[in-house]
Amino acid sequence: MHHSLKLYSRYRELALKYYIFQARWTRIPLIGRLVRKVANAYGKNVSAAYLLNLHEANEIVDSSDGLALGPCTCRAVFKNCDNPINAEIIVGLSRNIFMEGRPHDYREITKQEAKDILKQCHQNGLIHTIVHWQHDFYAICNCCSCCCVPLRLLKKYGVGNALVREDNIVEKLKERQFSQP
Repeated sequence: MHHSLKLYSRYRELALKYYIFQARWTRIPLIGRLVRKVANAYGKNVSAAYLLNLHEANEIVDSSDGLALGPCTCRAVFKNCDNPINAEIIVGLSRNIFMEGRPHDYREITKQEAKDILKQCHQNGLIHTIVHWQHDFYAICNCCSCCCVPLRLLKKYGVGNALVREDNIVEKLKERQFSQP
């Protein structure tokens, strides 16, 4: 588990606000292209989200060591809609970092509860993503198009590496999950 995930978990609201603040710079003539290039490199190497379908999200839940439910940080910060806030499923060992830092925000859930949440979010038209920080995949986020930071970075500011689709993301996650001590 990468140590910076603990720091990120503590300050992710500020990080999301900063991402959107910085993304606005992509619209400034002369420096916009440079900002977009740096943001894409950051998305590729540090933090990004991978778009999932419902089947893939359920597969990740099935292969997870443990699960916790907490607030979708994007909706908690930006509050652009009335979709439910508690829709982020922390997967595997990452849940310990998030629960330790914010015990009042998270609760352990079963795999069936997670699948029920995924199904309900899917029926509500929310998108499923697996989010990573550095080398750790830490959460399945179920977000809306109006609050989702990775989606907004992609659609509104042209940061293509903020939200990507990879057909083998479940296998990639499993490899990483089982190769760590």
